[in-house]
Amino acid sequence: MPLSHHGNCLCEGVRFSITGPLAPIEVCHCAQCRRAQGGPFATNIPVATSAITFLAGEHLLQSHASSPGKERVFCRVCGSPVFSRRASLPGVVRIRAGLLHEPVATQLAFHAFTASKAGWWHISDDLPQHADTGPAQVWRAMP
Repeated sequence: MPLSHHGNCLCEGVRFSITGPLAPIEVCHCAQCRRAQGGPFATNIPVATSAITFLAGEHLLQSHASSPGKERVFCRVCGSPVFSRRASLPGVVRIRAGLLHEPVATQLAFHAFTASKAGWWHISDDLPQHADTGPAQVWRAMP
């Protein structure tokens, strides 16, 4: 039986499962992610689209082109960010880790874009920090 994780948006209209092991969680501190999440960072797990099954609410997903070649996808009912995707990384989405039901069988990997992090947020762990690393260099899904 393959390992699987389940998740949903705030209103539970969008429900999904991910089959297989999860990649480590990537913490992004860029200004765009902060604004999209309404917090000091976004927690993303790269996932192959072939590993995701929408159990309900796929019709509730709406996207916003936040920059050229990048879409942020959210539930149009409750506004929960669900995932983002880049045209330059076909077949990969970055699921928002906070949507997954516990226990989540992965851990934090690194902090990205720390040069533009919120001044009021202190990074207090020993994970690698990438000051200006972009998604094309660091985000990838498990095979």
